[in-house]
Amino acid sequence: MKQLPRTIDELKKSGYRVLPVKEEIRKNLIARLNRGESLFSGIIGYDKTVIPSIINALLAKHDMILLGLRGQAKTRIARSLITLLDEQIPIIKGCEISDNPYSPVCKRCVDLIKGRGDDVELDWLSREQRYGEKLATPDVTIADLIGDIDPIKAAVQKLHYSHEGAIHFGIIPRTNRGIFTINELPDLQPRIQVGLFNIMEEKDIQIRGFNVRIPLDVMMVFTANPEDYTNRGNIITPLKDRIDSQILTHYPRTLEEAMKITQQEAWLVRDGGREVVMPEYLKEIVEGIAFQARGSEFVDQKSGVSVRMTISVMENLISSAEHRAIINNEKVIVPRICDLQQVLPGMTGKLELVFEGEQEGSVKVSRALIGKAVRETFKKYFPDPLQKRVRNSQGEEPKRRDDEYTQIISWFESGNKIEVADDMPFDEYFSELSKVANLKEVARRHLKVDDSRKYELATSMEFVLDGLHQFSRIAKDDSDNVVAYKDLVGSIFPPKGRYEED
Repeated sequence: MKQLPRTIDELKKSGYRVLPVKEEIRKNLIARLNRGESLFSGIIGYDKTVIPSIINALLAKHDMILLGLRGQAKTRIARSLITLLDEQIPIIKGCEISDNPYSPVCKRCVDLIKGRGDDVELDWLSREQRYGEKLATPDVTIADLIGDIDPIKAAVQKLHYSHEGAIHFGIIPRTNRGIFTINELPDLQPRIQVGLFNIMEEKDIQIRGFNVRIPLDVMMVFTANPEDYTNRGNIITPLKDRIDSQILTHYPRTLEEAMKITQQEAWLVRDGGREVVMPEYLKEIVEGIAFQARGSEFVDQKSGVSVRMTISVMENLISSAEHRAIINNEKVIVPRICDLQQVLPGMTGKLELVFEGEQEGSVKVSRALIGKAVRETFKKYFPDPLQKRVRNSQGEEPKRRDDEYTQIISWFESGNKIEVADDMPFDEYFSELSKVANLKEVARRHLKVDDSRKYELATSMEFVLDGLHQFSRIAKDDSDNVVAYKDLVGSIFPPKGRYEED
């Protein structure tokens, strides 16, 4: 491994050239684009929307703000920008603000070079050390961000308070020659936002009443939630004017993108030595819950529905199945439709409800969203139970679509019912579902699953029943951890009444 220069003299002899941070990012970005490399690992669904806007902003050497609702990967994108920095850069050893060896700006380093010249020692800073981040809260001060006079430093070094060496630098100057991110910018007090003006426009800082200005080389990135503009604060107009590019983020636009995100982020493979079997339609139901919530009249759409909700739902779903496998000493973890009752803790705390939703209650709204997700997913795999007739190419109506479910529905109309529980051993669960006439055959036919995959087959059979319930063809009762499926009409009218289909 080649030895890095340890003094300014060695650095000059090596021919090393110091670039401003935005030019450095631009250079590395162009190189990666030329090589066809992925720029932001783990960012899904933004390839045609957000990422091109970020690339354009970086090529233009812009400071930027990522504007979007919660759970839209804003902070992850900001942190990913460090991959566009050089692996290491030289700084003057011991400098608080990572001074450029060729052109220092702090008094300590200027004095050091005056005294020792090119023999001044260097340190090398990694790209990870060149990233700074601060969550904006109302108690953040100018001293936190930019700096203030340090009376202890002044006393120890016997400096007058007007001496530049008495300055204690804040977090932004300490990120000099790097990237600094302020999350949730509207939460920053307006008077503190004013303190960022010089950094954004003149690229320098001024602390207290010092006559000296210290030029900084820093790229500023902000994140904000549109809801915050009215609920908690706002971004003052002069600061908005100084932010070069505003980039809008969004939630996954397709079910496939949403499933990839959850697959990537959720803890799916458990550490107990048990195999997790997750049917594809269950993944679609989990993502469908979020899509239904983002269109629900009971959910506050200005607040948004974070992808963190689906991650929590998926993990709770698997945990319910894992709990069952542990207590029943089973070797396979297979979620069931009845396990969806156990995902409510992952939903109720993450849904901001409007007034009507609050009246309904978070649990009731969450159950309704799950039901709608099951219904929409069911339609992708099975014939519509409510579409009575389908004409063929000759205009004939030879067969009713609901013939597919006639035997199943008739079995329940005959007074039969089944009960399944989320702690029921698999053999008992499969045996209970197998009582329903033609249920196994319908699941096999449409979900292409056979007896060799009995765990998936059993869950598929319950999926058929729950889908029929969501289309009001059979009834379903939830009580604690037990789900009962039974005749719809018999659950409404007394047993004496019989339902005669037209």
